[in-house]
Amino acid sequence: MSLAKQAVQLAYNPGITPSDGGLPGLAVLKEVMGSINLFAIILVVGALAVSAGVWAWGHHSGGHQAEANGKKGVLVAAGAALLLGAANGVVEFFSALGTQVH
Repeated sequence: MSLAKQAVQLAYNPGITPSDGGLPGLAVLKEVMGSINLFAIILVVGALAVSAGVWAWGHHSGGHQAEANGKKGVLVAAGAALLLGAANGVVEFFSALGTQVH
């Protein structure tokens, strides 16, 4: 096979695009993923509350290690909340970016 034919084979577009309604149970899967996202957000709220409590306790008791761990926990929980809230937008952004690759 010549080099030109190999290059054409590498650039071949299979023509596959995401479509709604292709498989049964798509609506159920969307509901399940939404519920998992909700539970994760609820867990993050709990983690944020616990971390803030550890931070406050460490600050008022002079426990520098507990205070530092509480700060880290608050930052991690805030980051997780940001990612969970932005999950749809992040996936949509990179999916749209991926469709521009030729």
